[in-house]
Amino acid sequence: MADADLRGAMRDFGGMTCRTPQLVVRPNSAAEIAAVIRDAATGEAADVVVRGCGHSSRGESLTDGIALDMRGMITVHRVSEDSVTVDAGATWREVLDATLPYARVPPVLTDYLDLTVGGTLSAAGIGGASHIHGTQAANVIELEAVTPEAEIVTCSPTHRRPLFDSLRAGMGRHGVITTATLRLITAPERVLSFSLHCASVAELIAEQGLISADHVSGQVKSSGFELKAVMYDASSPPSGLSPSDVEELSFVEFADRMRPDVEKLVELGEWEQPHPWGQIILPAAQAATFIEHTLAHTTPADIGLSGVILIKRFRPGHVPMLRAPSDAALFAVLRTASPGCHTVAHMSAANEQLYDRAQAIGGVPYPPKPVSDVAQAT
Repeated sequence: MADADLRGAMRDFGGMTCRTPQLVVRPNSAAEIAAVIRDAATGEAADVVVRGCGHSSRGESLTDGIALDMRGMITVHRVSEDSVTVDAGATWREVLDATLPYARVPPVLTDYLDLTVGGTLSAAGIGGASHIHGTQAANVIELEAVTPEAEIVTCSPTHRRPLFDSLRAGMGRHGVITTATLRLITAPERVLSFSLHCASVAELIAEQGLISADHVSGQVKSSGFELKAVMYDASSPPSGLSPSDVEELSFVEFADRMRPDVEKLVELGEWEQPHPWGQIILPAAQAATFIEHTLAHTTPADIGLSGVILIKRFRPGHVPMLRAPSDAALFAVLRTASPGCHTVAHMSAANEQLYDRAQAIGGVPYPPKPVSDVAQAT
């Protein structure tokens, strides 16, 4: 284990806690992962935690035991017309690099492409197309995984369904995803992007459910509420709208749209600041009142210099471990503990209040928090 591997595994994107693993292992196969789990069960370092690119925000990818660095497993094994089979340590950027030459693309992509397939499937994976296709986890055809008993298994909706359901959005508690077969659709060549101004949260959420677009998102701005819509291979926005910021892009440019923003945040030092993100999934029918109350008590110091607040209506698909309502709205307060703003402790306390209030109306945290009464599926 190199010192750089150890240092890298001590911190995640959230940056709110630091844990030093006893060992960092970068496996190259499911068999190597099974061996690590067997050894851990008989040794002192029994805690085995999976780590992709370390983009967790609450320390989920940190451990005092054994860190499994999945970036040793990044192979894209097969691309067909309707599916791709890929190692769990590959990023969505690497998946796109493999599928776009065939004019195919996963139905749902994360806004930020440098996240691993296994990582987002373990959380569910909400994207701009989730109002049509559900979460990324809802578009899985088959998984290979290593169970806590060190058994290498394959599961799907028709084979070992309980395990299949527990792995998707299971946050790694029921096994280590090693390979995923994912659904593919036809990739657009061009996209048309435009914005709509909404006067209220209620209007934003309602419009997200009505607009005919392939990709939809919402953001709280100083000037109000912005609905961002994207249409694939379209020449103009739907009639009857008053759009702004109309722009035509290649699909590749659109999919990688966050790269310039990330580079700027790195340059400013904001990317390395702690990120006490508070994300919850709410019933869409009750989301507007909840969000408006929250915003009324939120100041710029509560979210940081580069913090953003996102609102996304979506449908999760059949992903039981997510425990989300069928018609849902993601409310994401993506805080950055910037210099001169509120502390990590203050922001974290605000997140806990957010979770408690959300639970009272049927909301759930995102990514899912462990549930003690969920039985181990096999």
